[in-house]
Amino acid sequence: MATNRTESVERAMSILNAFSTQKPTMSLAEIAEETGLHKSTILRLTNSMAIYGFIQRDEDGRFSVGPSVWRLGLIFRRDFTRREHVAPSLKILAEATGETASFYVRVGNERVCLYRENSPNLLRFHVEEGMRLRLSTGASGLVLRHFSGEEIDDLSQFNKNGTVSAAGQTNPNISSISTPVFDQSGELAGALTVSGLATRFDEEARTNAIPLLESLAKSLTAHE
Repeated sequence: MATNRTESVERAMSILNAFSTQKPTMSLAEIAEETGLHKSTILRLTNSMAIYGFIQRDEDGRFSVGPSVWRLGLIFRRDFTRREHVAPSLKILAEATGETASFYVRVGNERVCLYRENSPNLLRFHVEEGMRLRLSTGASGLVLRHFSGEEIDDLSQFNKNGTVSAAGQTNPNISSISTPVFDQSGELAGALTVSGLATRFDEEARTNAIPLLESLAKSLTAHE
């Protein structure tokens, strides 16, 4: 079945998606380069988006996301496991493993890092909250796909509790473990994940960390 699409809305969304933690502000030319849109189109769309607070422009003419994006982000976070429940678990994981602990959720065909506690080590896998990654790679991607009902070719990657251990999928130098977190109704809330340098977070280290990961995931369900 064909999907109804509105081109102007898709163009506006492409402008919002062009911003990132690396590029929190952009000039008109930079947005045009990122999106492939004509400058006149960008100006027309951003004028409308500014009315509703999704885009703002400073006196130097540089664009940034507006307060409405933050407001919707707060609503989005509230619909999933709350920070005050997740943050202690992430801190425990990061301290116990020495690696980065994250909580990912599925958004369409991407996984978004909703919360994270970065590794205390100087050499580490660094991820920012709000970062969007491909759903097709990584242990968390497998968990989110499988437990949201997507068919996975090789189910042997999952242990009896639904946990996955993976190495080199997103980045050849990074390995990770991930397990599902469910709400009290049994619906998937997200994926609790630990990621680190493959040379340090090797198979033995990942195996040793899985019991703690799974225990914390179960405790998060109890907090829903």
